[in-house]
Amino acid sequence: MHARIGWQNLRTSEFLDVGDYMLITGTDFEDGKVNYSTCHYVEKERYDQDKNIQIKNGSILITKDGTLGKVAYVEGLSMPATLNAGVFNVEIKNKNETDGRYLFQFLKAPFLMDYVAQKATGGTIKHLNQNILVDFPISSPSKEEQTKIGEYFSSIDHLITLHQRKCDQMNELKKYMLTKMFPQNGSKVPEIRFDGYTDDWEQRKLGELGTITTGNTPSTSIPDYYSDDGIVWVTPTDICENITFESARKLSDLGQQVGRVVPKNTILVTCIASIGKNTMLGNTGSFNQQINGLTPNENKYDPYFLLTESALWSAKMKGSAAAGTMQIVNRTEFSELKTWLPSLIEQQAIGAFFKQLDHLITLHQSKCENLKNLKKYMLRNMFV
Repeated sequence: MHARIGWQNLRTSEFLDVGDYMLITGTDFEDGKVNYSTCHYVEKERYDQDKNIQIKNGSILITKDGTLGKVAYVEGLSMPATLNAGVFNVEIKNKNETDGRYLFQFLKAPFLMDYVAQKATGGTIKHLNQNILVDFPISSPSKEEQTKIGEYFSSIDHLITLHQRKCDQMNELKKYMLTKMFPQNGSKVPEIRFDGYTDDWEQRKLGELGTITTGNTPSTSIPDYYSDDGIVWVTPTDICENITFESARKLSDLGQQVGRVVPKNTILVTCIASIGKNTMLGNTGSFNQQINGLTPNENKYDPYFLLTESALWSAKMKGSAAAGTMQIVNRTEFSELKTWLPSLIEQQAIGAFFKQLDHLITLHQSKCENLKNLKKYMLRNMFV
């Protein structure tokens, strides 16, 4: 294969926001494709100066600077395009012997960067050398087998894109419904409601909804406070799901006597630094001092409704933090935050709706991750 470098003397002052000749940079690469919506443009004179870096559908691009070795396969390109200096345009010498999609997938496999690391003379690899790329050995079965392998990985990429798109759509729907199913701008009712509900919502302080607890950290210098089979002890870095069942560290029976233990269905809201990472405990647990917990009175308040609404509490706290009025939200300040509440039965209906929506988002996220892991495994094992 040949590799051509994009414009080496192109100045950022020549980048245009609109135009007829697209400029592709490494920052426009996204999951093996080019995100055309982030691309800049150049004048026609620049585009015409080097035909070797005029990009078309089927081109294979590799970043040589920044994040090295990112690969993109060009498709769906609807206008003339060229490259900046941080990207190689890979050209196939003999298209009768080499399938483009196969080569793209082979370059995405770990072998290229492994090869670059072997050729490095020491220190951090800051640039992908053109000579190393051209000399990189490609394993090439028959053209027919290459085509089948390329199609196989393309089908996985298609499924990943499909599930990611559905996940993104569900997340956008959730954001939209959060603005429509909860009162906004001082209103006592939301714009969208389930049939049969007409009463005004009531405003309450969070401290009125149940027990507020600020977490703590049992001394890490006492190993007996922690145990692999204890209860969860949640920090903001542990919060990655709507409901938390696991944590990096857990409290032993002894640690629970020092930590602040709360029951299942307690809503955890980060109130220092990483404001907005919220979750609900799936079992009895504890948490550190960066988090305030609300253990709701479940006879009056639906936990999943409150978990959903906690995104709006966090938005208020973020706004205050940005304004410099509430960088750290302590227990008293958290208790004083106000929120809107309908009847318990309407809370339960709203909570069930968002719980199902969150389930669908998690389902598509899980399928995406499983497919990505499958692809990583197959990239390692389908090539020799």
